[in-house]
Amino acid sequence: MSMAASPTLRPVSCSLANLSSPSPNIRCQGRGRRVSDSEGEEQLAPSSPPFLRPPARITSAFNPFVKHCVKLRISSSYRRSCGSALVVGLAPILEICRFLKLKHEDYSLVDCLLLVDGAEAPEGFPSSSPVVNVSPSVMRKVSGIQSVDSTEAIALMKLPRSFLNLEENDEINQHCFPLLHRLLVLDGIQDPGNLGTLLRSAMAFKWDGAFLLPSCCDPFNEKALRASRGASFQLPLVSGSWSHLIALKSKHDMKLLAGHPESTVNGSNATRSLSHELVELLAGKPLCLVLGSEGKGLSKQTVQTCELVSIPMAGGFESLNVSVAGGIFLFMLQPETHRHCVQNH
Repeated sequence: MSMAASPTLRPVSCSLANLSSPSPNIRCQGRGRRVSDSEGEEQLAPSSPPFLRPPARITSAFNPFVKHCVKLRISSSYRRSCGSALVVGLAPILEICRFLKLKHEDYSLVDCLLLVDGAEAPEGFPSSSPVVNVSPSVMRKVSGIQSVDSTEAIALMKLPRSFLNLEENDEINQHCFPLLHRLLVLDGIQDPGNLGTLLRSAMAFKWDGAFLLPSCCDPFNEKALRASRGASFQLPLVSGSWSHLIALKSKHDMKLLAGHPESTVNGSNATRSLSHELVELLAGKPLCLVLGSEGKGLSKQTVQTCELVSIPMAGGFESLNVSVAGGIFLFMLQPETHRHCVQNH
């Protein structure tokens, strides 16, 4: 990619071979990169999954399409290679569909809907997308949830165009984030529940996107999708390195803040306390908020590069769960126009 042109994300066909075998040889790889298949041939990465047209009804858990769905659910590398993800549960599916309709997006992101026998397609699901009825055993296999009653539906969806996975030698493109005034940066967040909750909060408080530094878990992990309630498909997401983030900072003249629980770091770098005065001071300035991993906290580079900010606490605890602390930061530092709307109500 270059600064002058947006990445090419046109659909490219992929071939499925030996689909009935336990490990189908699906020759495709993730978006926007040239990759080699098992025979050494270079191919352009597809933007859509290797979609096998399923029958109207599936009763066997050993069906090749079922195996494809299960692998999408459990494997991050497979999801990236296919450019597709599995969304389990009616609530996040309908939330994504409502967003697509609101933004006048193409419903072609939705490949198909899996419903347990006897269920009907819910109101709000696009009528143009195919519906596949499956037996209870197939629903349990695909969802990974033993209670069919708690799994209303499963949707296969292409990864959204708003998600970009950058390689180290890629350059940040101006189309990564349509708007950039408030950016959430996740530094090694490994718990998918925390990551999904943070993306959901960022969406709720009108942040412009999220940037995932190395070692973050996949935002399309099944638990992350469940926690985000579909925000992974709605919020612009970029996965990249610190060099990409610094390029964004320079391009948009953004201030780098990092949430930190302690009053000092190594006895020297003092943190500022999150306060209404600080919020007002930063109200009109573009900024990145960096949140660190649950166990290790902020990386060394984050501590050295960012201004550290802590949440004042009188309860005697040293720190909060990262998703709780992140929710407080995201609310307090939300875009000024949205904050004033909340205050006026």
